[in-house]
Amino acid sequence: MKMSATPSIIALSELDEKRWGVRTAVASLTSTADLASARAFCQSQDVRFLIARIPASEIRLAQAMECDKFSLADTLVYYERVLTKDPLPADSCGVPIRFARPGDEQQVEVVARESFHRYLGHYHADPRLDPLKCDELYIDWAVRSCLSRDERSEVLVADMEGTILGFATLRLNNPKEGEGVLFGVAPQAQGKGIYRGFMIHAMEWSLSKGARRMIVSTQITNIVVQKHWARLGFEFRDARYTFHRWFEGEG
Repeated sequence: MKMSATPSIIALSELDEKRWGVRTAVASLTSTADLASARAFCQSQDVRFLIARIPASEIRLAQAMECDKFSLADTLVYYERVLTKDPLPADSCGVPIRFARPGDEQQVEVVARESFHRYLGHYHADPRLDPLKCDELYIDWAVRSCLSRDERSEVLVADMEGTILGFATLRLNNPKEGEGVLFGVAPQAQGKGIYRGFMIHAMEWSLSKGARRMIVSTQITNIVVQKHWARLGFEFRDARYTFHRWFEGEG
């Protein structure tokens, strides 16, 4: 399936620079011309670590990046559901799901630490990055999501009598599109339907914000959640490759 065109974007990443201790940039590329521009940017900004995403349909670009010492770090698949087409399913989860409240970030941190231990994202795929720091990245992401909510973002938690068993971070990408971003369910709570409940509440939140569709993404190897999405009416939309490139002694 042809991915819809997206503009080429490259920028420095202060968060990644703090995490890894080297000048880091992130990029979205769609052509070999973009690749040349990204290299020029990295050279002018003394970038040592570049994280670049490209449409999986751009095979020539992927091949050019492989020839230029880029390493494939993951393949993301994106699914989409039109929220106004069919009625949303009912939530049958036995664990109450609510919006996060101030102070919940402490328990969310515990759940994130348990559920994202050695998670196979693109950071963990890079042998040059400390696996423990890769774990901390997702934990920090979950906590920051709780502390920085605004009218375009939200966090859901599964609360069983005061104990948080899972969380889901949401955002509004634009007036018509909501996204389920980061989900975590404590190992001891898996199999209780919490993830499905999060997805249904995420769709309801997106609709309440005026969105007509919702998207989600994951690694291509994460088959379990893709089955959940299909059962909830989500359909495959597109796929993207994530590449890493380290620059050393290249001027």
